Amino acid sequence: MKFYADRPLRFASQIAADVSAVVWTAGWVWAGVALYDLIGALARPGELMSDAGAGLSSNMADAAEQAREIPFAGDALAVPLDSVGGAGDSLSEAGDTFGAGIMELAFTLSLLTAVLPVVVVLAVWLPARAAFVRRATDAVRLRAMPASAGARLLALRALATAPAGRLTALHADPVAAWQADDPETVRGLADLELSGMGLHPRRG
Repeated sequence: MKFYADRPLRFASQIAADVSAVVWTAGWVWAGVALYDLIGALARPGELMSDAGAGLSSNMADAAEQAREIPFAGDALAVPLDSVGGAGDSLSEAGDTFGAGIMELAFTLSLLTAVLPVVVVLAVWLPARAAFVRRATDAVRLRAMPASAGARLLALRALATAPAGRLTALHADPVAAWQADDPETVRGLADLELSGMGLHPRRG
């Protein structure tokens, strides 16, 4: 597999692009995690409400049990205590709901913060890198083939992809020259295909 160009300038630009993609991805993932922690901290009041409601409910339940032990008036005294305990349960449920809502919001926003920018950079950077690796790998294999076969195939690729101006700079009718197997034109077209990808020309 050929991942990078041979020529220094093209090689440096590819390394810079790859490092930038990694840094961009890591930065947005870190931002997503930081945002999750920041918003998640807002759930603390909900936890306090839940704890306070649970404590109130538990204390009122104990008080109601003790009140019921009082002769004659125990049940009557326990009723308001049970009501306050019910209010504690409601407070605890409200705190749990508030906390769950905050954590769900934190998860959603942090996921969007981390994922969307990464998807954008992958959609731009990854296809270009994959296309280069595929074309460069094929070109290197053709470059290593026996002179005639490898050069003609590389030249054919140049005829299909290179700008017309660069083709006619090699020969007035590069297609006819390729069909006639003109050595100089075929070699020039092959080197044109390789240089377009930042690869060294064929040797010999």
